[in-house]
Amino acid sequence: MSIAVIAGLGNPGSEYVRTRHNLGFWLVDALARESSATFRTESRFQADVARVEISGRAVWLLKPQTFMNDSGAAVGPFLHFHKLPTSALAVAHDDITLPLGRVKITVKGSAGGHHGIEGLLAHVGGTDFARVKLGIGSKAHPEMNLADHVLSRLLPDEEALLAARLPDFLTALRLLVTEGPAAAMNKVNAVKKLESGS
Repeated sequence: MSIAVIAGLGNPGSEYVRTRHNLGFWLVDALARESSATFRTESRFQADVARVEISGRAVWLLKPQTFMNDSGAAVGPFLHFHKLPTSALAVAHDDITLPLGRVKITVKGSAGGHHGIEGLLAHVGGTDFARVKLGIGSKAHPEMNLADHVLSRLLPDEEALLAARLPDFLTALRLLVTEGPAAAMNKVNAVKKLESGS
């Protein structure tokens, strides 16, 4: 099954817009903007929804309005209503194990401590969805509270770095749709390994 839904994870509300935890929202917003698509609120799914076309393929963009930890309460019913398997889903979310500006695609696996992914696993009925992990870096200090880190605002130089990397992030999403998760992983993840010298 090809990718039919790209869900960006984040928290609703203006106070969260420029925080690290909202990179999923930021990325699907950018994809919608690139396609001149507009999000509309669909209260039955507790989500903002847009429709875009990528190389002739229709794709839904989803921004759960349930707050991060309950993302699955929006995504699960959306997939069920449209009779889509979990393999048709790609999820964009922040990741503390990757440095800021890095992107990595994976499929299946555990939540890795990410509460948004935990919520998805509890509601969507499978693990075989693609994850587009957007690096936000680790905590500045070991004693720092993790919630304080992920909910902290991006600094101007960090926003500039993400803006410079945005075309690569969008390419990763397009590859998922046009070539599928396996090919997208090979291309996107291999490039990052070369850049890091590993």
